[in-house]
Amino acid sequence: MARRGSRRGSAHLRWLVDPLVRAPYLTATLAPETEQPINLVTGGTGLLGSHIVEQLRRRGRCVRALVRPGSDDGFLRSQGAEIVTGDVTDRASLERAFAGVDTVYHAAARVGDWGPWPEFVAITIEGTRNMIETAAAANVRRFVHISSISAYGHVDGKGLVLDETAPMGQNLYKWAYYTRSKVIAEQMVWDAHRAGRIKATVIRPSWLYGPRDRTTMGRLISNIRAGKCQLIGDGSNRLNVVHAGNVAEGAILAADSERAVGELYNLSNDGVLTQKQYFDTVAKSLGLPPITRKKAYGLVKRLAFLLEVIGHATKQKQPPMITRYSVWLIGRHSFFETKKAREQLGWKSTIGYEEGIPAAVADYLKSHKS
Repeated sequence: MARRGSRRGSAHLRWLVDPLVRAPYLTATLAPETEQPINLVTGGTGLLGSHIVEQLRRRGRCVRALVRPGSDDGFLRSQGAEIVTGDVTDRASLERAFAGVDTVYHAAARVGDWGPWPEFVAITIEGTRNMIETAAAANVRRFVHISSISAYGHVDGKGLVLDETAPMGQNLYKWAYYTRSKVIAEQMVWDAHRAGRIKATVIRPSWLYGPRDRTTMGRLISNIRAGKCQLIGDGSNRLNVVHAGNVAEGAILAADSERAVGELYNLSNDGVLTQKQYFDTVAKSLGLPPITRKKAYGLVKRLAFLLEVIGHATKQKQPPMITRYSVWLIGRHSFFETKKAREQLGWKSTIGYEEGIPAAVADYLKSHKS
């Protein structure tokens, strides 16, 4: 059974907030208005955001993407999305981007398990606050907030299965800025929803993969090619890995459902996939043998903490070789249930692991030809 508790956190989480830092002002421009309902997507140049745009356009819907100056918007333009230059940290650009908007998919956030806290505050926390304020003023119909499975906290334990009733922010690691910022941002969304300012639905995806993944898949491929990839533990733990396209479909189903107003959904797996199965499937797609080397979970976690201590003490800008978050992501035994989304939204994984993983590897290799 899942752990029980408040699905939306509680006021005690507010101690997580440090003094807030605002980012520089940016400008925005708009394309001509359309009579169709407009779907605004933030984080559209990221993995999940790009798939939300793609899935919306497949349904023939009007999409407006908020894109930071200098970002590569080639894929979004190829999908026929309207490009708005701006940033979630800039209220003026948001006010222009929200003109005529019906539904918001807020996927923008400061990602990664390393970096200065003020950046997470400015982008994830204050950026979400700006999105809420602007959405409320624009009276949008729906606000779909992309949170993260990590908002539950760094929970772990053999046989532990969590559903949407589990509390947020449990057992947070020191320096886990990504997780802390996601917890705070989601709590703000729930506060605004309860106050009647927005009609919100929260989506919690997990470890994403798929076409246009330029981060985790690239690191995994590099490690496997270099013979450095090792299983954390015996490799039998189930991974919470999900195709970005499947999550995008679930987010759209939630936006279209009145039942989903005020609800939280885990979109965190596409079925059964162990750590070893994932790594071996990637290796096979590269024409390489299965992964056999192993390291004890507890040992790797302690090493990661030591590297984090050194990294923070020496003010390293680049992340250490491993972090506790990455070790937890790969080696954890806790699993997150998706039954609610399947029953209430009719969500299912259109793309399975068998075809999805090799296709994601091929996409990465195609985009990184030497």
